[in-house]
Amino acid sequence: MSDPLWTALKPLVFSLDAELAHELGLGFLAAVSRSRSARGWLEGSCRFGREDDAASPVEVFGLRFPNRFGLAAGCDKDGRAVPALFALGFGFVEVGTVTPRPQSGNPRPRMFRAPGPGALVNRLGFNSRGAEVVAAALSALDDDVRSQGVLGINLGKNKLTSAEDAAADYAVALRALHGLGDYFVVNVSSPNTPGLRDLQSEQALEPLLREVVRVEAELAEASGTPSKPVLLKLAPDLSDEGLEAALAVAESVGITGLIATNTTLARPECLPPEIAAEAGGLSGAPLLERALEVVARIHARVGDSLPVIGVGGVSAPDDARRMLDAGASLVQAYTGFVYGGPRWVGDVVGALGEGR
Repeated sequence: MSDPLWTALKPLVFSLDAELAHELGLGFLAAVSRSRSARGWLEGSCRFGREDDAASPVEVFGLRFPNRFGLAAGCDKDGRAVPALFALGFGFVEVGTVTPRPQSGNPRPRMFRAPGPGALVNRLGFNSRGAEVVAAALSALDDDVRSQGVLGINLGKNKLTSAEDAAADYAVALRALHGLGDYFVVNVSSPNTPGLRDLQSEQALEPLLREVVRVEAELAEASGTPSKPVLLKLAPDLSDEGLEAALAVAESVGITGLIATNTTLARPECLPPEIAAEAGGLSGAPLLERALEVVARIHARVGDSLPVIGVGGVSAPDDARRMLDAGASLVQAYTGFVYGGPRWVGDVVGALGEGR
């Protein structure tokens, strides 16, 4: 569906520094989130009403999702705009990455657009207000908002935390946020925190995931509630052997599902040289084929025993359909949302609902 307003605004928005534009957009959505009437206006203006959505609810990870399309982590890192994001039509919103203690991330500039190929490069570095601040923001959500979709929380470690102490960082964040998320993601695949991707190795990953799963079970038992899904987010740059090892670990420790994939360090030829030269993770359309390949490999290896959220390069409704065809149970996007605008969400939701 065409979006005349976004078409008119996009040149102005894209004339701004990429991170500044993001902050202004998120600030607007955070303001909308504080007003029930403003959320109603946004819902009516930017998407079909839920009663008219082509999509039907689906159950994955034991959770009921209103539709198969969600917002990936990285957009709303601190849980400031969840109500407005649900109003746009996302069936689930993943907040984060959240670190246990506040940290500012890497120096600016750290986000760069490549509009031609529909890509972004970022080296944000887990900028986060910390688990306690995010917990306060999410605690303020009322039941009406929570009923509109599924809330995921993406967890990471602080930059200065050693690999040996990483499991403790994930556990601290999980303890602070356990009562507030519907599912949790162990993010060991961002390329922008030194040494983080080393935690995907079999030797490091097994004890880390085992501890997170143990802590989650402990928290669920203490609260008298069912265990919540714990997912593992993987990098697209893993070798076949590395991916196989990570899947074997995930199965052995009882991980609920997977997210494939995070951003890539690859630099395809379609990128302008000045963007390709920037350090950081690449997202957007150039990542699609690799993300589809990883999703298909995972599905071929584990079938439906570890459901997959497919993410990476989804820039059009047909891309989202291809994710399902590759074996994903759910689909996420972030960069595609940046380029597509608010009404793009409804287009993707409708495409994923057709024929399901």
